[in-house]
Formats: sequence, structure tokens, C-alpha cells
Amino acid sequence: MICPRGFFTLKLHRSFFLDNPLTPAAEILKFQMSKKRGLSLEEKREKMLQIFYDSQDFYLLKELEKLGPRKGVISQSVKDVVQTLVDDDLVSKDKIGTSVYFWSLPSCAGNQLRNVSKKLESELEISKKRHVELVEQCDSLKKGREDSEAREEALSELKAIEQKYNNLKEEMGQYADNDPATFEAMKEAIKVAHEAANRWTDNIFTLRQWCSKNFPQAKEQLDHLYNEVGITDDFDYLEFPAVTPV
Repeated sequence: MICPRGFFTLKLHRSFFLDNPLTPAAEILKFQMSKKRGLSLEEKREKMLQIFYDSQDFYLLKELEKLGPRKGVISQSVKDVVQTLVDDDLVSKDKIGTSVYFWSLPSCAGNQLRNVSKKLESELEISKKRHVELVEQCDSLKKGREDSEAREEALSELKAIEQKYNNLKEEMGQYADNDPATFEAMKEAIKVAHEAANRWTDNIFTLRQWCSKNFPQAKEQLDHLYNEVGITDDFDYLEFPAVTPV
């Protein structure tokens, strides 16, 4: 364990070595620090692209995973890095037979970048024209809407009307249950539920009849089971309720 004083001395010596380029230790420490720093994603992309540009050849993913570490890209990250290049159209990918090949030529990359540049320039021109149109539209809409007493009175009246409309809408919501359309929808829902309940009742009767026919020796056990699940002697079809007009 290093004491506080020893730790301060170690930090002081380390700072001295880094600040003094004449000491061999400075070079060692700087080398160790640079060695610990990993490559960023953009640096990895550049390294992998360089492999394609230098050889101008076609590669399988396994081959790229072997070549990546030579450029400082670990094999585990080669697949993801190459996929980002494919997504950006900097690397081409195609399946030939059962194998997938990757390739990229400097000329192809240049053409792709030029196409992207043209597309962005075209979008920029369209955006500029749209901006001019919106500015002109904004200026035209401002005409006749200058601040004045008449405009302030009109806006105040509009606000009052909107408030009254919201109050009436809220009041109407309190009587939604008495809405004729809502009432008719409820009647239809009751009818559907009634038919569904009786349909299941009919299924239960059919099942009981089948069980009694096929397992007559288990009548007591079946009756006990029916009572447990609520199928008692008074179990029967539902009568459609009479709807009283409101």
C-alpha cells in the first residue's frame, strides 16, 4: 500500500517524465498510454476501408476478421464495422453461391460520395426554395393583422366564444349516457352478450349430456363437479331482458 506522501511523489515523478521529453521514461509512459487507448469507430472504419483500397480485392468475412487485427481492429468488432460501411454504401456486399463477399474500390467510393453530395445539394436547394416560400407566406399573412384596437376586440370576442363552446361541450358530456345513439349501442351490446351467454349455456348442456351418456357410472362425481363450478339445478338459459324506453 502506497502512503499519501509516496503516492504524491509517484504522481510528481510521472508528471515530470511526461513533461520532460529528454527522459527515456517519458517515451515509455507515453507509449503505454497510447497503447491503452482503443480506436474510435471512425478510425476502425478508415482502417478497414484501407484494407479494401490497398488490395482492391474481394473478401469473405472470415478473411477480414483475420486482416483486421493487423490494422489494429480486433476480430470481434470487424463484422460490425464492415456492416456500418455497407450501410453507408462505402463497401459493397453480395452473396455468390453460399458465400458472402465484400469489396470496395476507391473509384466506386468516390462515385458514391459524389452521388451523395449531389443528392444533398439538391435537397439543400429545395429547402432554400421552401424557406423563401414560407417567408413570403408569413409576410402575406401578417398583412391586415397589425396590432389595433379593433383586432384586440376581435381576439377578445373570439376567446370568449371559444370558452363558451368549451363549457357547452363539457356540459353535453354530462348527458352522454342519455344520448340516443349511445342507448342504441348499449341495446345492441346487451343483445350480443345475451346470445353469447345462451350459446355457452347450450354448449354446457351438450357437454353434460355427453358425459352422462359416456360415463354413467360417474354420475355422482360429475354432479359434485358441476356444483363446484356453479352449474346447479337451477342453471338454465337467460331470458332476454325487457328494455324500458327512456
